[in-house]
Amino acid sequence: MLDNKLLLIILDGVPWRNWSRLFGNLEGWVAEGTAQKWKMTSVLPSISASCYASIHTGVTPQEHGCTGNGNVFRIKQPDIFSEVRKGGGKTGAVAHSFWSEFFNRHPFDYVRDIEYDEADSRTINHGRFHTMTGYGAANQMTPSDVDLFATLTNLCLNHGLDYGILHTCTLDSMGHRFQHDSHEMDHACFVMDEMLAPFIPRWRQLGFEVIVTADHGQDARGHHGGHDPMQQDFALYYFGDAKGPKADVVLSQLQLAPTILGRLGIKAPTSMKAATFLA
Repeated sequence: MLDNKLLLIILDGVPWRNWSRLFGNLEGWVAEGTAQKWKMTSVLPSISASCYASIHTGVTPQEHGCTGNGNVFRIKQPDIFSEVRKGGGKTGAVAHSFWSEFFNRHPFDYVRDIEYDEADSRTINHGRFHTMTGYGAANQMTPSDVDLFATLTNLCLNHGLDYGILHTCTLDSMGHRFQHDSHEMDHACFVMDEMLAPFIPRWRQLGFEVIVTADHGQDARGHHGGHDPMQQDFALYYFGDAKGPKADVVLSQLQLAPTILGRLGIKAPTSMKAATFLA
């Protein structure tokens, strides 16, 4: 029996400047005291796959070895999924297929791995994945976010998850396609906030603490990967009973994995050296 249950919601590619400006529901919960918010800085390179691996292992890309989206493999370091399973918890993921490759099986098999329920898995018990095959500027190949939120909720209800992750590429893809000073990007963030908002109270009622964050930011030209505040900085919102540092403290992405394990009541492995930020 774990101390708590927690869901990690990752909205891919949302820079710090877009959260307070365009996510009115999340900001409203901060204003009334329901949520706490901090700025977080990604690892380098600030590219998606490298960040995914660091979010869950708590180590840098220089240590886990993923140098970018073209270099995806089964990660060797302990991760949140593996430690939750060792602690007797059930895990689930609704995410891009890279997450399955990093933390369950590589290479990704479209038939075997698109959807699985594996009670004896040492990492992800319940996986629902999408590949975005054919992705490009002319066609984003992204699922509807409300479908993803509903799928995660379905896993929680039907499989008794203790820890679950949801990852959506919609806003990252919109940023690459339209860049950030555009009506399309403003509207996409507004719609994401509106779609996500009804699920947060529902997840809280199911007993979950909830973290909403990104993997990295994006600059005005829709780029990320380098050492630049627009590309690295994003927001983290926490819904739960724990207390964090003052709102002006800037967090490191490497703190996320040990903090999540701490909230679940699981001791972080020695490879996760960053300090936790929720107590």
